Amino acid sequence: MTNNLFDTLFSNAECKAHLQERCIETEVAVKTVLLREGDIAKSIYVVKKGCLREWFNKDGKDITFQFFFEGQPVASIDSFMNQKPSLFTIESVEPSTVIEIKKADFEFVLSASPEFEAGFHDFIFQRFSNYGQLFMSRIKDTPRERYEDLVIHHPEIIQRVPQHYIASFLGITPISLSRIRNRKKS
Repeated sequence: MTNNLFDTLFSNAECKAHLQERCIETEVAVKTVLLREGDIAKSIYVVKKGCLREWFNKDGKDITFQFFFEGQPVASIDSFMNQKPSLFTIESVEPSTVIEIKKADFEFVLSASPEFEAGFHDFIFQRFSNYGQLFMSRIKDTPRERYEDLVIHHPEIIQRVPQHYIASFLGITPISLSRIRNRKKS
């Protein structure tokens, strides 16, 4: 679901009027939790400004597995669509502005706009693809290779996200990340 998909959505007069009346735009501080692990997702969020992350707790350790920036939707899709407890937390990484769309309103726009529904399905497939790539990278790539891939393909993460979250995302400690970065500079 990209900015273009939302442009498509807002070009549909019925959807635009429906959402303008019901969407909630909120500014959130750093470390604001929008969805807590174990809660049921009642909304999907679109990042208007800022950065959010999805993470879960594993034996007391914070494991980050995805970041979201401007124009990207964020939700615990399984929880949101199936009303099951979320397997992870959604939290702001930097001061952010988010647009919240409640489940009933989201379902309305899915049914009212075939273009939006098709785009949403594309978004879901892209998310699965991203998760598959992350999974394979954790199996076959070294931490250094994962970091180099991040630098090349996702420089916005390197530029905007605190190092301890990047280390968590890469599956390494902040000290290991520091060593990898120092070796790269030499």
